[in-house]
Amino acid sequence: MDEKTEELRDIFLEATGSDTVTERQEASPGSLSDPDEEAVETRLAEVIVVMRDRYDFASDLADENLRRVVRGHFSEESDAEVGDAIGASAADVFEARMDLHLVTEADRDAPFDFEALRRLASEEVPVEERAERLDADPEAVRRYSAVVAADRASTRANDRFRDAFRDLLTDADIEGSLARTAREDGLREATEDIETDVSL
Repeated sequence: MDEKTEELRDIFLEATGSDTVTERQEASPGSLSDPDEEAVETRLAEVIVVMRDRYDFASDLADENLRRVVRGHFSEESDAEVGDAIGASAADVFEARMDLHLVTEADRDAPFDFEALRRLASEEVPVEERAERLDADPEAVRRYSAVVAADRASTRANDRFRDAFRDLLTDADIEGSLARTAREDGLREATEDIETDVSL
């Protein structure tokens, strides 16, 4: 286990309170055909329970379905595809992803000034007023406001929950994964506590 893996392991242990952690898995996400994958499913459940205790989830999906949402996110499935798999709408899956801090770059691709929306949200401007100031559809502003809120919650938690999910479900190089989290959207501070000596 290298230094980066140990750091993410510590984050996971802090998030779950568990004294053991499963090493990065070689099997493809979604398969429970071996004990290792069963252990991953258990760890996913533990992280979700911790998040439920810490945050007020908007989603009413069962934890089993939330685990499927997490797996779908890291398998790069669309919200509609995950929804079809669990009998939910794409909107339900999106809401669950926001609860779980699983924001994608596409989620931030707003048809208006997303950074302006961030500023309005930080000032706690009501959604209706945000829409007026941005000259945008209120429903769209409400959706992108959920993205802003998820980003903020993840940043305040130092991205520990998203990183714990990723460490469980991906076998990509850890340093590369950490580097990809250093986005140019104002969330760089989320990884300042983890040394990333990576050449891009």
